[in-house]
Amino acid sequence: MVSSNAQQDFAVHVVDLLQGLGPVTFRRMFGGHGIFLDGLMFGLIDGNTLYFKADSESKQAFVDLGLEPFTYIRQGQVLSLSYYQAPDEALEDIQEMLRWGNLGFACALRAVTRKQK
Repeated sequence: MVSSNAQQDFAVHVVDLLQGLGPVTFRRMFGGHGIFLDGLMFGLIDGNTLYFKADSESKQAFVDLGLEPFTYIRQGQVLSLSYYQAPDEALEDIQEMLRWGNLGFACALRAVTRKQK
C-alpha cells in the first residue's frame, strides 16, 4: 500500500508531465486521484500506478503492450473500468506521457460527444 503522501507526490509528478496538454489537474477520489483536463477525467491514479481512459478506438494500443486494465473488488467481485495502465516509459519521457495522455483525453472527449447525441 502506498502512503497518501507518496500517492500525492506521484500525482503531482504525473500532472507536471501532462502540462503540455493544457491545464491538467488532479483531485482525490475513491482512495486515489482523478486526472482532469477541461473538466473531463481522462486518467486515474491508484497507489503509484497511472491509468488512462480507453475505448474501442484506443484500447488495442494498451493491450498490444500487455498493459492491464484498472480493476477493483466490490462485494467480492472483480470489476474493471475502461482505464488501462500507462506504460512505464511514459513516467520517464515527457513525449511518451503526452502521447498516452492524448489517447486518454481523446477517449474522454469521444465519450462526452456520444453522451450529448
